[in-house]
Amino acid sequence: MRPFSYQRARTLQNAGDLTGAEGTLAIAGGTNLLDLMKLQVETPETLADINRVGFAEIEDTADGGLSIGALATNTETTVHPRVRSDYPVLARAILAGATQQLRNKATTGGNLCQRTRCFYFTNIDQPCNKREPGSGCGAIKGIAKLHAVLGTSDQCIATYPGDMAVALSALDAQVQIAGPGGAERTVAVRDFHCLPGDTPWRENVLEPGEMIQAVTLPPPVRGAQLYRKVRERSSYAFALVSIAAIIEMNEGKFTRADLAFGGLAHKPWHDPRLAETLVGNAPSSELFDRAADLLLEDAQGFGENDFKIPLTRRTLHAVLEQAAEEAA
Repeated sequence: MRPFSYQRARTLQNAGDLTGAEGTLAIAGGTNLLDLMKLQVETPETLADINRVGFAEIEDTADGGLSIGALATNTETTVHPRVRSDYPVLARAILAGATQQLRNKATTGGNLCQRTRCFYFTNIDQPCNKREPGSGCGAIKGIAKLHAVLGTSDQCIATYPGDMAVALSALDAQVQIAGPGGAERTVAVRDFHCLPGDTPWRENVLEPGEMIQAVTLPPPVRGAQLYRKVRERSSYAFALVSIAAIIEMNEGKFTRADLAFGGLAHKPWHDPRLAETLVGNAPSSELFDRAADLLLEDAQGFGENDFKIPLTRRTLHAVLEQAAEEAA
């Protein structure tokens, strides 16, 4: 780890001023950033501690939804009564993502902004366009077992590693962002992360000096909420594929089918065509095949990760079958 200076932000404006400066990174829980600093992937000149600027509350919203502060820890979110009762898919995703010790430190905002765990990204002796633009993507013809099959480019095939954001995408949550001079804007979680394209180093839509204030969940829904994570071992490993599903049924037919996928792309993957295909129809293997065909029509494996395509199809079938039974 290289030497750095440390400053503590006291207000939101102070935090924005600090993090907007070149060479400065914000730190809250630090569960991802400190690892990258030890590997010299991240080498900030200054760390700006934002833990005292507020935004740690979890509160009801006027429309019956829930606002989760950016500095609320994953543990606080998971054990919150309303999350457990009204948004169980979120609690299940967070519990599947990391150990208790990490959940005690990791924050909502930090979780959304975590960086990829690609071998080539975290090894400074290897080529990586995310870390060093123009150096190439070593994973395309190299170690790609955990890598993306959707939304890739010839610049990067890394996956977004988180679980929480997959559930938030299925819930159609909104990210509240504070900017310089008191500016504020709202971005859907589904639009918060970026695909690699020609700029794989740009992982989300935050601009310099902007910070996440909160994530807002819509009013709760009925039906079934599932989170299934397929991984190589039962301990805390990154997803080969994960699915967050919010399913409602009426008279034996789907009336709601919001699905989001992890482990497949540079961002939590949401394809609105799946809901359009499922809603209004009764569950069947043929229907699930049609949904999988749509989801995977542009999927591309890179040798080691070819297995993800049939694995995703089987996992989608299993999730839809279970959700339909629970929501009936």
